[in-house]
Amino acid sequence: MGGAVVDDEPSDVKAPDGGWGWAVLAGGFVITGFSYAFPKAVSVFFKELIREFGVGYSDCAWISSILLAMLYGTGPLCSVLVNKFGCRPVMMVGGLFASLGMILASLATSILHIYICTGVITGLGLALNFQPSLIMLNRYFSEKRPLANGLSAAGSPVALCCLSPLGQVLQYHYGWRGGFLILGGLLLNCCACGALMRPLVGPKKPQGQELQAVDEAEKKPKPKKKLLDFSVFKDRGFLIYAIAASIMVLGLFVPPVFVVSYAKEMGNEDTKSALLLTILGFIDIFARPTCGLIAGMKWVRPRCVYLFSFAILFNGITDVISSQATDYPGLVVFCIFFGLSYGMVGALQFEVLMAIVGTKKFSSALGLVLLMEAIAVLVGPPGAGRLLDATHNYMYVFLLAGCEVILASIVICMGNFLCIKKKPDEPEAHLENGAPAEMEKLNSLLEAEGATRLEINECNNHVSVTNKYRVVTLQFT
Repeated sequence: MGGAVVDDEPSDVKAPDGGWGWAVLAGGFVITGFSYAFPKAVSVFFKELIREFGVGYSDCAWISSILLAMLYGTGPLCSVLVNKFGCRPVMMVGGLFASLGMILASLATSILHIYICTGVITGLGLALNFQPSLIMLNRYFSEKRPLANGLSAAGSPVALCCLSPLGQVLQYHYGWRGGFLILGGLLLNCCACGALMRPLVGPKKPQGQELQAVDEAEKKPKPKKKLLDFSVFKDRGFLIYAIAASIMVLGLFVPPVFVVSYAKEMGNEDTKSALLLTILGFIDIFARPTCGLIAGMKWVRPRCVYLFSFAILFNGITDVISSQATDYPGLVVFCIFFGLSYGMVGALQFEVLMAIVGTKKFSSALGLVLLMEAIAVLVGPPGAGRLLDATHNYMYVFLLAGCEVILASIVICMGNFLCIKKKPDEPEAHLENGAPAEMEKLNSLLEAEGATRLEINECNNHVSVTNKYRVVTLQFT
């Protein structure tokens, strides 16, 4: 594979926090929209598929389930491919897969063909786009990364508001086969977004220094690159995050799936019930970038994990309270607060993971977390459905979802407070005449993945380094 350009982040390149990064952000916005909204948008074709193939609604629902399972479950595979070939080529190939799956599905003669083409092939293509776009966003933004994550995450509700009506129009004018074909062409835009993911290049050195650096690099043995770094499991912060995220996903996606049916059972008409999701999505659009802006504030960013915990708790409490709703206005209020809390969670979930593991390990960490979440995604909504079949009461469904999400909030908050809490103030380290030991400590702090800020105060003779979980001050004379 000699022609592939592997876009490892050079150690001497600072995240530009702008410039071409805004183009990368635009690409990530589109990719996030396709990845999260597409599994929901294809549901508008279910009635046509039921009539065409003589299957039930539960059979068609597997299409969305397989899409989501591929998006989450292929995380480690995406990590391996990105670490080997780089983000740009992986995304462009993924765009071709996503488009090809929908085009082949338009020729399907059975529901099994839809499962394979739309579920597996298109799902794999979207997965190969989603994860690399997050990795590139992490490389291009540092100081503005929370805002960038919030803006990118807003692509999900925006795309859902666009793709669902578009699917209905396509189905009305061209049928489900024509709609699948046109959506396949639309997914080719993933290739264009992939082309925007330009690898970061280090600053040019004088020719003499460059030749010397090449000679030194040739003499040094190259360490074998890990395609999937399992050392992230040694990080207590990552373990806490992965466990909490898996518990959260059990209940996070349940309310949007059942709220429309909940409204219909109360006696509301279909269009009025469907309006609830529109309200939820509209609030979500503004909640994500706003939360990203707040998370990037100087005082909030070092405590971002606790803001994330609050967002999860807010979401869980909203679910529990909504279980007592008895009329349509109560569900409208629920959708407003759920959209707000859901947007906060969406804006912060990957920002917190980036802050915990750092840039170099983010690719592997993201893949492994998505794999763990894939299991929860396949268990959560179906489990809630079984509970509904057994009790015939939506109150218990929303209560269960809320309790699961609240438990996730407690796990990540208490886990970080007890296991990775701020360490006691360390004794001041005096850098007399450039003491090697203390200089080594300073350098290691600066090179640490979580180091976010360096402040030098010549008047008070100290250097303050903000690390992932604490602030260390070194005194010099």
